[in-house]
Amino acid sequence: MNHARKTRTYDRFAGSTGSSRSTGSTGSSGGSRFGSQRRSAGHGRRPAALQGEFAPPKTITPALPAVEAFAELALPAPLLAALGHEGVTVPFPIQAATLPNSLAGRDVLGRGRTGSGKTLAFGLAVLARMEGRRAEPRQPLALILVPTRELAQQVTDALTPYARSLRLRLATVVGGMSLGRQAGALRAGAEVVVATPGRLKDLIDRGDCRLGDVAVTVLDEADQMADMGFMPQVTELLDQVRPDGQRMLFSATLDRNVDLLVRRYLSDPVVHSVDPSAGAVTTMEHHVLHVHDADKHRTTTEIAARDGRVLMFLDTKHAVDRLTEHLLSSGVRAAALHGGKSQPQRTRTLAQFKSGHVTVLVATNVAARGIHVDNLDLVVNVDPPSDHKDYLHRGGRTARAGESGSVVTLVTPAQRRGMTRLMATAGISPQVTPVRSGEAELSRITGAQAPSGVPVVITAPAAEKRPRRAGGSSASRGGRGRGGQGGRSSAEAGWRRTTARQRPAADPAA
Repeated sequence: MNHARKTRTYDRFAGSTGSSRSTGSTGSSGGSRFGSQRRSAGHGRRPAALQGEFAPPKTITPALPAVEAFAELALPAPLLAALGHEGVTVPFPIQAATLPNSLAGRDVLGRGRTGSGKTLAFGLAVLARMEGRRAEPRQPLALILVPTRELAQQVTDALTPYARSLRLRLATVVGGMSLGRQAGALRAGAEVVVATPGRLKDLIDRGDCRLGDVAVTVLDEADQMADMGFMPQVTELLDQVRPDGQRMLFSATLDRNVDLLVRRYLSDPVVHSVDPSAGAVTTMEHHVLHVHDADKHRTTTEIAARDGRVLMFLDTKHAVDRLTEHLLSSGVRAAALHGGKSQPQRTRTLAQFKSGHVTVLVATNVAARGIHVDNLDLVVNVDPPSDHKDYLHRGGRTARAGESGSVVTLVTPAQRRGMTRLMATAGISPQVTPVRSGEAELSRITGAQAPSGVPVVITAPAAEKRPRRAGGSSASRGGRGRGGQGGRSSAEAGWRRTTARQRPAADPAA
């Protein structure tokens, strides 16, 4: 078979694989009381990114028109039946626009905010095009590349019922899990592989996987892969798949790093953008709360003690761990999520948060993409993000799929100017409110209230309490203890002394 790839445009970019990060840090040099610290200029900052987005390429061959129902698509009957069984009846805009073209084998460039339905937009096309095919050992037929373990697991979970309907085998290849088990899944044969770049490269180097038969390749959250420094690995992997295969690239933003991938690897792509680049969501409220440095820790604690779940973002693993310990000591059912946790720990923590067993998830940017939690109505940036893309993706954990939600950012006096610039770049006009702990306005916006002050311990839910070597993934719903309105506890005072002594540097690995 002739595997000569269709002519790619702008091959002068072929050697450009570097990645960059945006600056625009909104933090002060003194850091927060939770231990996060912004480094001074030239020490620990992310490299400056090229500003602005590139103009998407013009489609030469006209795109097929969008559809209004999945039944209008050339999908296999078992796949349509599975969609009905899962209660998926009406396609989201990005699905309606891209699926007619991706099912026809066209390259696709799709931009859409998180929660816009991108996973099924590419996933259904991948599975439909694999119908009736069987992969040889170690030689998958389709590849979905994602930046994080959490996103890989979410994609796998979302596609599993549909793959099962077509008797297709999925393999998930990510770091932090058993390398031998993943190698075994590839040796047994898998038509579709969902992978992070680093672990897939490791398995290829070991001889456990070959990409020469991959006919359909998807890059999901391509901008984050570029931001995380995966561009050299991504291009190395893309150079190994069939040169005449189909490529689909989905991204929330189209910055210059993504431009390199588009120009090098997509041929006459169908381009579809769900939202403007600012990622504006009409059901999402944006609040910037001006707080005083001395009151920020108390304000954060009261927000965490609200009725209902909340996702809180901080900059570093150390800051996340310290805030989590403080919240537990204050009577708040909190858990930490960051890159220092093992994958089983991260999976268990997410399951507990989704079930309500944990009501506050304290996280670094590891949770900013690829995590979907139903009915999560509040995201709090305890530490303001470093750039507008981080802001949009942190906020994208709420107000998903038409639901409503709020994104709250706590901003100290020294951070105000940087936060104003960040919001302008993101195209967002937030509601700005000065607040103090204990005030009615803070409670109105966030549901903040005083914590019980009675320390809590997060134990494994009843379903997980089994004999050794046995595990459970389900979690029972639990409530947070309520109690008196007392002042700061001795545990909180100790936590404040600890954070005063320890101010870690920026933690790019979080």
